[in-house]
Amino acid sequence: MTKLRVTLACGDYDRTRPLADGTVQVEGVELNYITLGPEETFWRMEHFEEFDVSEMSFGAYTVHRGHGENRFIAIPVFPSRAFRHNAIYVYSGAGIERPEDLKGKRIGVPEYNVTAAVWMRGMLQHEYGVSPSDVRWYQGGLHDPGRREKVMGTLPPGVSIEPLPEGRTLNDMLERGELDALMVPRMPRAFVEGSPNVRRLFPDYRAVEQEYFRKTGLFPIMHTIVIRTEVYEANRWLAESLFKAFVRAKEACASAMTLNTAALPYMLPWMMDELEQTRRIMGRDYWPYGLEANRLPLTTFGQYAVEQGLTTTQLPLESLFAAPTLEEFKV
Repeated sequence: MTKLRVTLACGDYDRTRPLADGTVQVEGVELNYITLGPEETFWRMEHFEEFDVSEMSFGAYTVHRGHGENRFIAIPVFPSRAFRHNAIYVYSGAGIERPEDLKGKRIGVPEYNVTAAVWMRGMLQHEYGVSPSDVRWYQGGLHDPGRREKVMGTLPPGVSIEPLPEGRTLNDMLERGELDALMVPRMPRAFVEGSPNVRRLFPDYRAVEQEYFRKTGLFPIMHTIVIRTEVYEANRWLAESLFKAFVRAKEACASAMTLNTAALPYMLPWMMDELEQTRRIMGRDYWPYGLEANRLPLTTFGQYAVEQGLTTTQLPLESLFAAPTLEEFKV
């Protein structure tokens, strides 16, 4: 029987690599896995719908669905998650020592609706009392000038955002003190190169992030997997086949980390200690897929989306994901 040929664009992650190398097969599918970075994947899928299935920014997907756009349907797979206290960088001369010091400052973001920035603004508002309207927002490319918003909601009252001047980048403006802080998922080049003008807001970010998880139970979701709706409608079985395959790929990764102790699979000398510490804090399945296991972070993100103007109402979670993936069959 002929298999359905499906092109999937996704990052090169340990938890998806079994799909890329064919170790894990997708039932009924001949998979063409294209490894791309997230920015390129998102741009090509959102603007040109080049792939049958792709990784997508959860923030962008929420904006699309919130505005009644149904070109894509997600499955509850989240290949990218990250704590983001570590991703706030400040100009050393701006007098910012605490999160509360960000009030009244100039903060740059690659895009206002980028998922990482949504989580950071939500965290600052609910944990430290710094609302989006308390700062001045600037948008542009981190290292490449000319980046613009891909999708945009309606900014709440009191919130404004300005594009960077032509030819300028977030990295350069922060290093020169023309911006006071950045919220960016990638490290600014100035920080990587050791500029004395750029530092993290939270130097001991690991301890802060661990305490944040203990307090809130949140491990922020960054990306999901989407299927072009026309592909899904023509092959509704595909959603469940993909979901099961992503789960198997993640389980294969977890098994490799746990069992292969004679020879480390990753270049981390204390990998086992890292894994054990993580499980003590976050539990054994600290990277869950599926709707129910992620109801808390998904609901929280939906709340932030409304507060920050990505959507006008909080979307029912069940409406965001392909119906066949919402419940598993029982034997």
